[in-house]
Amino acid sequence: MMDNSVNILDDIEYEIIDLLQNLNVPRTEAICIVCLLGGDELTSQTIEHTSGLRQPEVSVAMRPLRERGWIIERDEKKTNGKGRPVKHYKLTVQLKTIVETFESEIRKQNEEMMDSINRLRELKSR
Repeated sequence: MMDNSVNILDDIEYEIIDLLQNLNVPRTEAICIVCLLGGDELTSQTIEHTSGLRQPEVSVAMRPLRERGWIIERDEKKTNGKGRPVKHYKLTVQLKTIVETFESEIRKQNEEMMDSINRLRELKSR
């Protein structure tokens, strides 16, 4: 179902955006994730109006989300047949899954860094 109403992000949603950014998620991606958390399929235009992002920012932010398999994208031809199709986006995972993905990635990075630190210690003690 398409929702063309304009919503304003609340304090909790802004906090989620900030926390995602703390995990090195680009701002525009974090905003798009938050816009889609309600579970509805939204048009690019609805996301633009809700978030204050411009159309190119929404398109660029959706690419990595699509590559991760977190969203589905659907094109709808305009009724008058002119212009570009309208993009529709829907989040396919819950925030819990997104958080678990970042947690796993960060744990792996930390393990790799600790391995490097330990190896440096070994080399220094020779």
